[in-house]
Amino acid sequence: MLYLRLHRVIPARFVVLSPLRVERSAAIRDRLRINNRIRAREVRLIDENGAQVGIVPIREALLMAEERGLDLVEVAPNAVPPVCRILDYGKFRYEQSKKEREARKNQKQVDVKQIRLEPKTDDHDLDVKAKQARRFLLDGDKVKFNLRFRGREIFHQEIGLEMLERMAEELRDVSVVEQRPTMEGRVLTLLLAPNQKARTQAQRERQQQASRASTQPAPKVSVPASDAAPDDQADEEE
Repeated sequence: MLYLRLHRVIPARFVVLSPLRVERSAAIRDRLRINNRIRAREVRLIDENGAQVGIVPIREALLMAEERGLDLVEVAPNAVPPVCRILDYGKFRYEQSKKEREARKNQKQVDVKQIRLEPKTDDHDLDVKAKQARRFLLDGDKVKFNLRFRGREIFHQEIGLEMLERMAEELRDVSVVEQRPTMEGRVLTLLLAPNQKARTQAQRERQQQASRASTQPAPKVSVPASDAAPDDQADEEE
């Protein structure tokens, strides 16, 4: 006789709901505690006008917020006692998210611009690369020079080292050396970061040039005598 081993089947609803419950609790922990979720017995209360009410029991603070149709929000949970404010929590969250979006919008994302070189790059091309790197640095980006050695060129690393030191010297007024020349495989690299003082000065000069260009009067256009109106020519003939 054969005996079949029975396995317990777990209903699908338990498998689906468990991760959702974890995500929901994590999202709640990230927010400020409000109303009945505040655990302190007494709090330092600030009313909706920003006035200091003082230290009051949590029940009294909740009653004051409820009477005014607002929420009690724990804004400083680590204080002793915790600091709570009476305010509109929905409006507060909207204003906070709006400020965060504005702050992210105003932040300058620093990029690393790659410039490739070779040991046989001539002086003219080096000047072009230096001008390109200067433009990147004044825009607030980092510049990474990659000098690749091919074949037997790897035995003459001093040539590449001298070339990168020359680039760092030419760009010393607008940059700082963040990483000195180092070998990465067969590539010798140099990383330069923008000099904030030089960048600010360049931005100020650009603004001054733009303001001067906008205030200059438009040049007057003189009309030749041959372009006079026909009526004027007829009057002259009479």
